[in-house]
Amino acid sequence: MNNAWICLIFAGFFEIGWPVGLKLAQSPGKTVQGIIIAVVCMAISGWLLWSAQKTIPMGTAYAVWTGLGAAGTFFVGVLFYEDPTSMMRYLGVLMIIGGVVTLKLAH
Repeated sequence: MNNAWICLIFAGFFEIGWPVGLKLAQSPGKTVQGIIIAVVCMAISGWLLWSAQKTIPMGTAYAVWTGLGAAGTFFVGVLFYEDPTSMMRYLGVLMIIGGVVTLKLAH
């Protein structure tokens, strides 16, 4: 795995951070802290995506970035925020992950 793909994977992980920051900002007394976390994660995620797109095709990079962010945010919501689950929701996330893996293998 080359540096661009490593940047892209980290970009996807930081993509998870901004919805978590926004969720945290809804807690009493945590508004500023949550917004700061969200903005910092957005900036880092965007910069890493920009870096990855130097060698990874834009469509592939964007799909992987959003896929990792969506799947990761789903799991964080389930594990820490009591988001609802069902077999269909898990199947949907598995399909997202499958698409991300397919894009990586097809590169």
